[in-house]
Amino acid sequence: MVSQTLLVMSISLFVGLNIFFVAQAKDFNQDIDITWGEGRGNILNNGTLLNLALDQSSGSGFQSKDEYLYGKVNMQIKLVPGNSAGTVTTFYLKSQGLTWDEIDFEFLGNVSGDPYILHTNVYTQGKGDREQQFYLWFDPTAEFHNYSILWNPSHILFYVDGKPIREFKNLEAMSVAYPKSQPMRMYGSLWNADDWATRGGLVKTNWSQGPFIASFMNYNSDNACVWSIDKGTTNTTPCSPGGSSTSSSSSTNEWFSQRGMDSSSQKVLRWVQRKFMVYNYCKDKKRFSQGLPVECTAKNKNKKS
Repeated sequence: MVSQTLLVMSISLFVGLNIFFVAQAKDFNQDIDITWGEGRGNILNNGTLLNLALDQSSGSGFQSKDEYLYGKVNMQIKLVPGNSAGTVTTFYLKSQGLTWDEIDFEFLGNVSGDPYILHTNVYTQGKGDREQQFYLWFDPTAEFHNYSILWNPSHILFYVDGKPIREFKNLEAMSVAYPKSQPMRMYGSLWNADDWATRGGLVKTNWSQGPFIASFMNYNSDNACVWSIDKGTTNTTPCSPGGSSTSSSSSTNEWFSQRGMDSSSQKVLRWVQRKFMVYNYCKDKKRFSQGLPVECTAKNKNKKS
């Protein structure tokens, strides 16, 4: 059973070391609303554990109570074990409307013994098509692992257990749209996508293995800037270095002002992409026969408009 107050976690570094640290357990009741699934989503253990279930009738999902305009959010997830083919577990940020922004973690299930594929994508103004996919270097169904999104005015970073796996830079100076003005909520879901999720839809969901369950814990939005409407005026810039935020000024400065990665982080990013990336839209010349997207050909640029 998950401790109500303290959780001990292990991060396995790519150099083969283990670092143990203690974190305060979060209460999902304070931060999350279960929004669909007709009872298939449940908050348990005094708010420290959230389970989503999927059966042949429906999946389930939740969303954050707050909206954010920039932030760093983290979630620990344990994925559906065994034969998870056809299922998709998600953790993502998304705004509303027809020209929405979105930053995605999607975990594509597979048959027993085959690895999950971690599918990432970035949408700006309703346009995506920026997929990068990875295998993970651990079994994501055996225990909880930490998945993080950092979104600030300069770049978006995807992290797995503290390791950067993907960076999407703000290249507005090169006419590449970047999410910067639409507040986003955090969402999580478990649903059936056997028309495309596993081997392009060739492997279907085996409902005799259900109900399928994915587990979430320790959602952390302490370093996210809560968007609000103050005295009838929409506050679209709620967070700035040293400014007001749900986090402390020093913590806000650290992630909000970050414009790139240090050499150590870049080394980890290259290691992950070299060893575990299985698809990169920026390498798909057949798909983009008229020329790769602009951001794919930009080298060593990280401009902020």
